Amino acid sequence: VLMRFYTVPTAKEARRSVVWAIALIGAFYLFTLVLGYGAAALVGPDRILSAAGGVNSAAPLLAFELGGVILLGIISAVAFATILAVVAGLTITASASFAHDVYASVMKKHQVTEDEQVRVSRITAVVLGVFAIGLGILANGQNIAFLVALAFAVAAAANLPTIVYSLYWRRFNTRGALWSMYGGLISTIVLIVFSPAVSGAKTAMIPGADFAWFPLANPGIVSIPLAFILGIVGTLTSPDDEDPKVAAEMEVRSLTGIGAEKAVAH
Repeated sequence: VLMRFYTVPTAKEARRSVVWAIALIGAFYLFTLVLGYGAAALVGPDRILSAAGGVNSAAPLLAFELGGVILLGIISAVAFATILAVVAGLTITASASFAHDVYASVMKKHQVTEDEQVRVSRITAVVLGVFAIGLGILANGQNIAFLVALAFAVAAAANLPTIVYSLYWRRFNTRGALWSMYGGLISTIVLIVFSPAVSGAKTAMIPGADFAWFPLANPGIVSIPLAFILGIVGTLTSPDDEDPKVAAEMEVRSLTGIGAEKAVAH
């Protein structure tokens, strides 16, 4: 959803693009409920659990039940193409963001050539690929929908408080943003590591170990409010005072898009 802001020429089109992205993505994830219950009713839970992919085979089995081999082939092809597109897009985005935002802007203070950025981007892509493959092997057999929910929890805890406070709280400052982002990210990852999703359960990623002390498999209900609280504490304890005029101007620009658009006609 956030990437929709950077794929259009004007602020007006960015807002329209984000609305469409939220609607389509939200509708897609709501349809997973229909697919799940439909597969349980038409295919049967016993047949799904006995399949090679376990619960992850629900959609292919439902397609085979409704349309035979033809629909199964179509669903499989679409799923394979979607996986390739998502993996490629995330890899490119992550490597480019690290090379430009972290390496060039933070580490090198913009004293870097384009060739260096490209080299760092390639190295980052390889490192992220190896890391993702390792996590994929570790999560082999896990419910894909549950893993997606964990990813949403991490993203929400790291980004949602900063976005909301930046739009609606004039006093919100840099320390509050850093505390909410890093606090939400670290707390979510730590709670996931020490949750039943990783150890202490038959369906855990490491079923033979038991170092879980957090009772919930998804920590979002704890880490997201904690990130909001950290944003408030960081802002209130910061010695930096925001100029009210600048804050008011930024609020108008963020809510209306004034000043961010470029000419669409002459």
